[in-house]
Amino acid sequence: MKLLILSDIHGNKSAFSQVIKYIKDVQPDAVAFLGDLIDYCPHSNEVVKMIQELGLPFLCNIWGNHEDAIMNDHYNRFSSQRGAESSRYTKSILTEETLAYLSGKMQKEGKQEFSVDGKKYLAVHGSLSDFYWGKFDLSKNLSSYADYDVVLMGHSHRPFFYEAFFPCDNPMTRNQKKTIFINPGSVGQPRNINRNSQFAIFDTETEECALIKLPYAISEEQKDFSDKIDSFYKTRLETGI
Repeated sequence: MKLLILSDIHGNKSAFSQVIKYIKDVQPDAVAFLGDLIDYCPHSNEVVKMIQELGLPFLCNIWGNHEDAIMNDHYNRFSSQRGAESSRYTKSILTEETLAYLSGKMQKEGKQEFSVDGKKYLAVHGSLSDFYWGKFDLSKNLSSYADYDVVLMGHSHRPFFYEAFFPCDNPMTRNQKKTIFINPGSVGQPRNINRNSQFAIFDTETEECALIKLPYAISEEQKDFSDKIDSFYKTRLETGI
């Protein structure tokens, strides 16, 4: 199975449009969405409509911290006042159709488990310690994830593919158990000093993972930003910070 892994679109219609064009040739079999469809960029309503029109089955479709903040009016955990103000503004422009999708079609916990070909998958926006806001750190002890075969996560807006190995009682694998960790990066607001739209395609059989980076019309997205939110979210698109 070719699995399209998307995260952190953040209302960026121009970036998401390029992803949709790209996958017409790749033809993935299913999609895993890891949270933060909305906020920051100006097209949250349009992006929600676009993801509904993908025409692919969803293996997971979870809230991120921005869905949780906006839908539950939880603005106190943003690292800056401008972040909270952006979320409040985004909520003010969401349509009834968008609100219905966010509340009715997405997993609100920020975490979802599923299986593919007998392998156990975890999708989490942040981390197991904090599903919405947790900062996953590859340098820390990862044993809490050892029960899973594949872990998909977003939130950091920085892509990676990593294989970790844990002890187990299985002589056939030399008493090792593997867990694959994938962060696809951010479709709409990358923060790895790369301005391109970023996502992943994972072959669940071969375990090949492609971390894709696509250029898109940044200026087209920028022209629709409201002056009611800090221009930081508009200008940062140019450098991917």
